Amino acid sequence: MKFSRGAVLFHSLSRLTAFCATLLAAVAVSYPAIAQAAGPEEIKLDYAYYSPESLVIRQQGWLEQEFAPDHTKIKWVLSLGSNRALEYLNSGAIDIGSTAGLAAVLGRANGNPIRAVYIFSRPEWTALVVREDSPLKSVADLKGKKIAATKGTDPFLFALRALHTAGLTRDDVEIVNLQHPDGRTALASGQVDAWAGLDPHMAAAQVDDGARLLYRNVDFNTYGFLNAREDFIKEHPDTLARVLKVYEHARVWIGTHPDETAKIISQESKVSLPVAKLQLSRNDFSQPQPGEKQIDALKAAAPILTQEQLVKPGTDLNQVIDALIDTKVAQPVIASAGGK
Repeated sequence: MKFSRGAVLFHSLSRLTAFCATLLAAVAVSYPAIAQAAGPEEIKLDYAYYSPESLVIRQQGWLEQEFAPDHTKIKWVLSLGSNRALEYLNSGAIDIGSTAGLAAVLGRANGNPIRAVYIFSRPEWTALVVREDSPLKSVADLKGKKIAATKGTDPFLFALRALHTAGLTRDDVEIVNLQHPDGRTALASGQVDAWAGLDPHMAAAQVDDGARLLYRNVDFNTYGFLNAREDFIKEHPDTLARVLKVYEHARVWIGTHPDETAKIISQESKVSLPVAKLQLSRNDFSQPQPGEKQIDALKAAAPILTQEQLVKPGTDLNQVIDALIDTKVAQPVIASAGGK
């Protein structure tokens, strides 16, 4: 059967119309999914004097620049220690926060819904500090003494591990719970005999007060973790990747601009430039990818949490650590930035 040219044209137009209708229907169906994938109106994250990247990013305005096209607001919240960052993460006051590794394990073990998605540094940011004229010569001499420490932070856990090296426990000393800057003040005024310090306050105590480090052990300093709430990771993976891209930029920038970084730390933390340089010299920024190295270090450190009854009896800390460390989120970001 033959059709006229007009009939063939009508048939072709009908098929094209049907195809377009199907395509429009598909777009209409998929639109809600696209809307759900949209980024948040606001990103809430912390900055901390112990995290040089956070200070650089905030001072340079790089996150604001990254998200300006999306009209996404950036809200910065100051964390004075891991304990504060964990509190803010747990309450939802921030989506992304900076803590020490072992402190993050403690938080996760006690129900904080976080995952470690990036390593902002491998620091030696804590040690046991005494005054210049202190008669104390070793950890064993701390028996019966007062030690200032911020509970729930790496310095606090460092102090407990240090005591164990001398056969002592928390019961053999008096832990005075003070935030890090107040611990430095208490040490200088003689209210406590020792202090589990944290940079930049520890560096300031050394440079400005003449304080000395009674006990240091870089292996007892756990990594600097950038943590994100699990709901944020699930709902906004692309946004999180863009935040990590900015962190990667800051990490590389710090390596090529150490003097400028020290100036930013000095300005933001309100410490002298020599103090900032000392703090910066105690950070290794070469390994941003979370993985087996952090898992192994945390599993070696975790027994202190059980020994000191900081977690519920029966808590499987190895399982907690495995669930905490996210090895996947940062991989493509670091790879695309040329990092290791």
